[in-house]
Amino acid sequence: MSTSREQEAEEYLNNHRIIELMKNLTSMLLFYRPDRPKEFLISQLEKLKTSRLHGVESPCLIDESNLDAVFGILDPANRGYISCAQYREAMMTLGIKDFSEYTEDLETDRISQETFKREAKEGLLRGAATFQM
Repeated sequence: MSTSREQEAEEYLNNHRIIELMKNLTSMLLFYRPDRPKEFLISQLEKLKTSRLHGVESPCLIDESNLDAVFGILDPANRGYISCAQYREAMMTLGIKDFSEYTEDLETDRISQETFKREAKEGLLRGAATFQM
């Protein structure tokens, strides 16, 4: 059973998305492995602040070319679509928890590359937008 102080701390961390922020920063740190990690982290925090203040995209490890590659792996015959099951699995693999399962392509069980990329980008941006004022 958690104490009141522990519950307050957990609520604080959740409300300010601190755990998500630390996970994102740690992932970026391990991915890029900069020679000057403290300066890198400061730079990433400054980018997050700028993205928040000016409404630009937050720093993210996965870019459009990565999404094209993921889609290509799922569509080796180059049909231009993947199944809904592949779409859901890809989103979960990319770490996107909150994504639309009700796309316009759901009825045909065909998710286009355009839909996949749009939904993935939106989900990744929501996940990367961990900086709150």
